[in-house]
Amino acid sequence: MDSTGDTGEDGYFGESVAAGYDDSSGSEEFRPDVVDATARVLAELAGGGRALELGIGTGRIALPLAARGVTVHGIDMSRAMVARLRAKPGGDAIGVTIGDFARTRVEGAFSLVYLVFNTIMNLTTQEAQVACFRNAAAHLEPGGCFVIEVVVPELRKLPAGQSAVPFRVEPTRWAFDLYDVATQGMSSNYVEVVDGRGEYRSIPFRYVWPAELDLMAQLAGLRLRERWGGWGRAPFTSESGRHVSVWEKPAG
Repeated sequence: MDSTGDTGEDGYFGESVAAGYDDSSGSEEFRPDVVDATARVLAELAGGGRALELGIGTGRIALPLAARGVTVHGIDMSRAMVARLRAKPGGDAIGVTIGDFARTRVEGAFSLVYLVFNTIMNLTTQEAQVACFRNAAAHLEPGGCFVIEVVVPELRKLPAGQSAVPFRVEPTRWAFDLYDVATQGMSSNYVEVVDGRGEYRSIPFRYVWPAELDLMAQLAGLRLRERWGGWGRAPFTSESGRHVSVWEKPAG
């Protein structure tokens, strides 16, 4: 079995991942209704101002947000992912800065900075996640919002005495999340068999709790404004599998 995974200048989202990233067959996040709901909420929060997407990737959200009249800029480490964005209609009109979104600065102020689809967990240390909040706050104009969409850690799904949670089981494809509760480290692991040949890919993450994110926001001078169980603004409860959180930079 071959082990794959890009860990060069594009991080873990190099050409092998970028080539199939927009295949919507395995994720509800690519459904048109989900994309539309996400873009609609973000456009409302932008309020006519500029938006900065951290981890813009292939433009899954940036392009429909721009289509709603919002000026969008992005930061991303992966040139391979950004090349996919550039190849899409309207993609070359969106400004992108290549770099680590936890620390890379761009010119100007924004009314909205956002991270979607669990991207905060791509920062695999608490230090980097705290730096991301500070970077977001530095880009925000007074009264602006920082938005994160991320799953609630699924530790309740862990079988007794085990550390793995499967999320795809197919005849030739398997995928599972592996947790380390001592460090809040986790990884998503993918196994696929094609023409009798197996390939394995693993991407590391750091899971993070809502209360921990609130503390990071406080350290960055932001305050929680709203938290929902999804883009439909359903209440966030102990049964929610994910949350959309909105922190605000004080106006004065």
